[in-house]
Amino acid sequence: MDQKKRILLAGAIMIVILGIVLGVDFLQRQQAAAQAPADMPPGSIPIFVDGGFVASFVPDDLSQLPAASFVDAEEGKTQDGWLLCDVLLFYLGEDNLQDQSQVTVSSSTREKSKTLTWAEVENKENNVLFDLAGRGTLKLVSTIPGFDIRDSWIQDVDKIEITSP
Repeated sequence: MDQKKRILLAGAIMIVILGIVLGVDFLQRQQAAAQAPADMPPGSIPIFVDGGFVASFVPDDLSQLPAASFVDAEEGKTQDGWLLCDVLLFYLGEDNLQDQSQVTVSSSTREKSKTLTWAEVENKENNVLFDLAGRGTLKLVSTIPGFDIRDSWIQDVDKIEITSP
């Protein structure tokens, strides 16, 4: 291989490496933009709509919402807190929510999540609500069959994601 071909090959390799670096940087910036801002107070729960950060709240912020409660069938204890539909409507409004929108509430520390449709969340008879746990964190509780026992509830909620149909 003569000197000219080596220089062209080295130049082509440099262009490919530069393209890879710029592509990875672009993907990292997109992912960082979708993440919650770093200046959120500790214990904040971010709300994402279709992958983009929209709002966040701490449990103390919910005191301005109407209270809700039910007695769980498993242990007969009162679960009281704030309806998830009221929380989402307060922070998002109805424009971001349709009957078939998927609402996923998750806990990274417990490695659990629950996905419900907006129609299920909005139905007040389902009692889908946040209850304040003993450690000051929120747990998602409900009377929906299959999600009405303590083992299925989501404790230490740390993220809400809404996906449009």
